[in-house]
Amino acid sequence: MKRHNYEIRLDWTGNSGEGTRTYRGYRRDHTITGAGKPQLAGSSDPAFRGDPSRYNPEELLVASLSACHMLSYLHVCAVNGVVVTDYTDDAAGTMEETADGGGAFIEVTLHPAVTIAADSDAEKAESLHEEAHRLCFIANSVKFPVRHEARIIRRGIPA
Repeated sequence: MKRHNYEIRLDWTGNSGEGTRTYRGYRRDHTITGAGKPQLAGSSDPAFRGDPSRYNPEELLVASLSACHMLSYLHVCAVNGVVVTDYTDDAAGTMEETADGGGAFIEVTLHPAVTIAADSDAEKAESLHEEAHRLCFIANSVKFPVRHEARIIRRGIPA
């Protein structure tokens, strides 16, 4: 079995001068970097005293699921003769907090809008989302359901 390793660096940039002396005394800001990649500005969700202008871990998890599904889907379309010409996804996730301040995601729903070439099979394009889901590394790694509600468009007209 092949193994792949992923490394990033996270640097907390939210020390306002007194570290974590008080809960309200520090910012949740941080940066995420990887070798040869641009820096990504992160924080916590604004509900947890985060900066709303930065990505939070929960958004990044939803984005990872969306991107993984898209990449798996494009692969299975390419090997099955479905020509995709455009792909967008308005993904949404739901997390529930617990009384002790923890929490967990309870679901993520992907909403891919996929435009295919006029001579591609719309039914096959629709069915390949199941195969993409089965192959998605990230979806296979989470313990909550990841659903998809795809819309297939052929030549700008919903199929």
